[in-house]
Amino acid sequence: MSSPSSTTEAGASTTRRRHRGLRPSFGMQILLALVLGLALGWAAREFQVGWLSATLEGVGSLFVQLLKLAVPPLVFTAIVVSVANLRHVENAARLVGQTLLWFAVSGFLAVLVGIGLGLATNPGRGVTLDLGAAQAPERTGSWTDFLTGIVPTNPVGAFVEGNVLQIVFLALVVGVAAVKVGAKAEPVVRLSEAVLEVTQKALWWVIRLAPLGTLGLIGHAVDGYGWDLLRPLATFTVDVYVGCAIVLLVVYPLLLAVFGKVSPRRFYAGAWPAIQLGFVSRSSVGTMPLTQRVTTERIGVAPEYASFAIPFGATSKMDGCAAVYPALAAIFVAQIFGIDLSFLDYALIAFVSVVGSAATAGLTGAIVMLTLTLSTLGLPLAGAGLLLAIDPIVDMMRTATNVAGQSAMTTLVAAREGLLDRDVLAAPPVSLDEDRTPTPVTQTDDTDVSTTAARTTREHARL
Repeated sequence: MSSPSSTTEAGASTTRRRHRGLRPSFGMQILLALVLGLALGWAAREFQVGWLSATLEGVGSLFVQLLKLAVPPLVFTAIVVSVANLRHVENAARLVGQTLLWFAVSGFLAVLVGIGLGLATNPGRGVTLDLGAAQAPERTGSWTDFLTGIVPTNPVGAFVEGNVLQIVFLALVVGVAAVKVGAKAEPVVRLSEAVLEVTQKALWWVIRLAPLGTLGLIGHAVDGYGWDLLRPLATFTVDVYVGCAIVLLVVYPLLLAVFGKVSPRRFYAGAWPAIQLGFVSRSSVGTMPLTQRVTTERIGVAPEYASFAIPFGATSKMDGCAAVYPALAAIFVAQIFGIDLSFLDYALIAFVSVVGSAATAGLTGAIVMLTLTLSTLGLPLAGAGLLLAIDPIVDMMRTATNVAGQSAMTTLVAAREGLLDRDVLAAPPVSLDEDRTPTPVTQTDDTDVSTTAARTTREHARL
């Protein structure tokens, strides 16, 4: 006989499910906000509605600020916990190596797409721009700056300035040290897990505001960037979107299907909400909790591995910002300034994209990666200034590609290493409407990861 409390809980659960059925899903809310934002942005620009323009800008800016607010504690604690949890995973060193390998392989293929598209379309030929007005960005990248910028002079300063690359370095050091110290470091690991869970819970509330953020960000973009501004850079803009689309719809599906034996359709059905949020938020790190959640709950990657690969990928796996975009931009700048690129130059573009992608971690967008590429090739850094006007427009597609790649390569490695629950992958994607955040995985013994993944799958099924 069931108790009154259990009956009440069952009734409340049924009521919640009924109410959720009456409102659009999270993904549909974002799509509706996207359409409404386009319409409001067009109206604000067409009819010069000042208050609407200001409102759209304010809503979008506030959403991005809320995402950025959680980045330092999120990145630090996520990496500390993920490194510490690797001690429970068999062949952890092999997993790390495989992750780096496939991140590099997909990045190399993405930069080849960018180079090929640039050579086929010549985005800078025939473009008339005022080169005298072009200025180098205030913050540029170089190999020296990249290498010396990894290590902070002041640990507190890294968090205050929001330097993600330095935060990643500190987190890796603390995580590895905690593993080496052993049981005495457990309080540090437990504290990191608690802070991570609290941060993820708060950030999930922000993510639930994504439809409002989408409306503001898209509306402000349409209001601020008209065809007059985009016309001289139309070919380049289209190239970035087409190049990223090729990576999304051709490169990733082929890698998943051939090397991971994973259905691309199933993968994208599971990962789509994170890709959508990446598109509108333009923040791989801000999207990270949702990326990790869909990768484990909707795709079936073992939480132990996803808790390492997704945070690591969110700060270093950027096929849109660090591969497709700098390749196309380097070709564009060279053509604008009448400089011919050699085969060695194209090889350097590929090298910089694969090896130097972590340089994008310290800043929003891909300007540092672009200036790093231009300086390596000896191209005028002022050329980057010509592309700053449309950076928010192309950054949407770049970030969506980044997020998709982070989840796709994590899924591929998990599939190859037996850490993917294919029952979860084959099942209809679970709803994201529940206010549930990924919980850091803790174990007291060296339980096999596949067993833990299966247990997690059953728990999600009950939910």
